[in-house]
Amino acid sequence: MSLSLLTPEFKVIRDYDRCINCKVCMRQCAFEVHYYDEETDKMMADDMKCVDCLRCVTLCPTQALTIIKHPQVYRDNANWVPEAIRDIYKQAETGGVLLAAMGNPKPYPIYWDKMVINASQVTNPSIDPLREPMELKTFIGRKPDRIEVDENGELKTKMPPQIELNTPIMFSAMSYGSISYNAHASLARAARELGICYNTGEGGLHKDFYEYGPNTIVQVASGRFGVNKDYLNAGAAVEIKIGQGAKPGIGGHLPGEKVSEDVSQTRMIPIGSDAISPAPHHDIYSIEDLAQLIYSLKEATNYTKPVGVKIAAVNNVAAIASGIARAGADYIAIDGFRGGTGAAPKRIRDSVGIPIEFAIAAVDARLRSEGIRHQVSIVAAGSIRNSTDVIKAIALGADAVYIGSAALIALGCHMCQQCHTGKCNWGIATQDPNLVKRLNPDIGARRLVNLINAWSHEIKEILGGMGINDIESLKGNRLMLRGVGMTEKELEILGIKAAGE
Repeated sequence: MSLSLLTPEFKVIRDYDRCINCKVCMRQCAFEVHYYDEETDKMMADDMKCVDCLRCVTLCPTQALTIIKHPQVYRDNANWVPEAIRDIYKQAETGGVLLAAMGNPKPYPIYWDKMVINASQVTNPSIDPLREPMELKTFIGRKPDRIEVDENGELKTKMPPQIELNTPIMFSAMSYGSISYNAHASLARAARELGICYNTGEGGLHKDFYEYGPNTIVQVASGRFGVNKDYLNAGAAVEIKIGQGAKPGIGGHLPGEKVSEDVSQTRMIPIGSDAISPAPHHDIYSIEDLAQLIYSLKEATNYTKPVGVKIAAVNNVAAIASGIARAGADYIAIDGFRGGTGAAPKRIRDSVGIPIEFAIAAVDARLRSEGIRHQVSIVAAGSIRNSTDVIKAIALGADAVYIGSAALIALGCHMCQQCHTGKCNWGIATQDPNLVKRLNPDIGARRLVNLINAWSHEIKEILGGMGINDIESLKGNRLMLRGVGMTEKELEILGIKAAGE
């Protein structure tokens, strides 16, 4: 088709009084937005190619660049908004499925922001975390029905395998292939220094990262990429991926152009071949089938590692979680509809699933009502943005949280949502060696450590303000939350009271 009806989304504004034709912008842009015009002796820009990643703006030595939304507008129409029109133009030109990356950007309610946290005053005095002990250590895994001690007070009960976390935060599943070697190195190094875990995602474990095994959760997905005996025994835990928040009910797809030699060896597939994960595991069509895989993985790891199951947050998530707990899982990771992704069909990312806040509350309530809450830990995921989101997730019933997008933002991600193109200008969601080297893993690890340490300090401050000195005492303690601007039904599902009650 010769004529494109698409118009630019962003406009590059260049201050020619400041621009010195250094061509940094041209060298740094993987999308080839900037170019040098010899006739005019000026740097120019193709607005149509700009994705607003801000790499050029950040690195311009004279601050000559600004990116804005393109002023060209469609006629006002509350129903046919510009995004809907653009999407139709794209599909009319290509005949393809619309792909998107990162999380759901739609203006749905953010229930974290509709909850406020209680604080202590006089009758239950607050605690000063700078001068008094404050415990954030968390254990993920099945807990025994009862604890027995001997005459010396020593524990007699044999504990099931646990993941020990210094703070209740882990780095979420992001596969090698969807993100770069240096991004994985940053996550692994930070996890080890922090005493927490990162998750390999469904892409296997690169040979260089086996040394981080005690801080690694290895994932088993429907494609079984990179899964072997050594891989299963390398990590601190094994996680069966059934679904994820950005694309519930469908599988994954890593384009062949991202399958480099290293990715090929790690995933155990040919170089340049598409890595397609089917939607279902072809050996799981019931809870009984899932139980068989759980115990197969426990057997393969000699019952020394917790085995978890990751699912997307959907309407019947509480019943699903109950079945997973009874199938023998040691923890359940639940990913809400705002969870990020390297690539997903746009319609599914933006329209399928439910908020993680409702899912966690429903699952915790269901497991408690059935008397099996202690048999499984709950990990919340899907757009955990700050320390107060962590606090609220735990108060709703989670044991810990996964962060993915927040971790990538700490590494430099600017949320341009172009991960699926493999052209990440920040060296994160790419396998292009010239782009990968833009992310220094030593600096990346330090930024991640700083982020989690900052959140942990804030969590201690908030706990102290509640009069709580142990994160375990907050788990499922919904009395510490109040809702603002919610309906009665929303409050009922979350199990919290309205502010002022």
